[in-house]
Amino acid sequence: MSKIWMITGVSSGFGYELTRQLLDKGDKVIGTVRNKAKISDLIAEYPTLFDCQILDVTDTSAVHQVVKESFEKHGEIDVIINNAGYGLFGAAEELSDEQVDLIIATNLTGSIQMIRSALPFLRKQGHGRIIQISSYGGQVAFPGNSMYHATKFGIEGFCESVAQEVGPFNIGVTIVEPGGARTEFRYGSAQVAELMPEYDGNPAHSFLAMLDSTKVLAPGNPAEMAKRIIESVDITPAPLRMVLGSQALASTISTLENRLADFRTQAELAASTDYKE
Repeated sequence: MSKIWMITGVSSGFGYELTRQLLDKGDKVIGTVRNKAKISDLIAEYPTLFDCQILDVTDTSAVHQVVKESFEKHGEIDVIINNAGYGLFGAAEELSDEQVDLIIATNLTGSIQMIRSALPFLRKQGHGRIIQISSYGGQVAFPGNSMYHATKFGIEGFCESVAQEVGPFNIGVTIVEPGGARTEFRYGSAQVAELMPEYDGNPAHSFLAMLDSTKVLAPGNPAEMAKRIIESVDITPAPLRMVLGSQALASTISTLENRLADFRTQAELAASTDYKE
């Protein structure tokens, strides 16, 4: 059966690919953008299936309004996909206050407010799926990505808690953790701090090679990743996490194994702080 989806940030990357595939198969998509000109092709090609809405996810009142009006217009929305976001690269010291505030407002607070806005409607309709596009960078940290990791680690904790709260209402939550993919996220929309010479040769600047498409291409296929995300909606119960990309999965497993090994060395230390009763 066809579904109604609400997806943020559909002008490029995963958002565009998801929207294109869903519209091609006859589903309805409420897609949010900051500039309709970037998706004029979808607007023209799918006038009845594609409901394009202008939204800046950093505007909390606008998020609440667009979500409310969308549910009222369409009656029910089956799937909410939080996709809007971007990467910010540079050593923590190199980032400006404005850059720090904006990435938190976009990647973290924007996603939180989208979910909070949708929950009353999903709860009342008695079903729904929330898909949060995160990254394997929500589990694995690299130098030069501190604020991006801060937003992704943060939204994963939020979603893992919310999943337990809304499960009894037949609402599933899935955190998608893609690895590197050939999208504008890496090769177009990535933002870079004003680099300091003091960090030349430092691991904090290793991202420069990653952003250079003439040196190395990301292994992830955005079209295949979008397919897996769409297919996940039919999996019951909803998978809490879904890693996309073999490189991402290997890195995540290695990181978690090392973390567990470190925790296991701390049994005596942890117990030493308990009351001896």
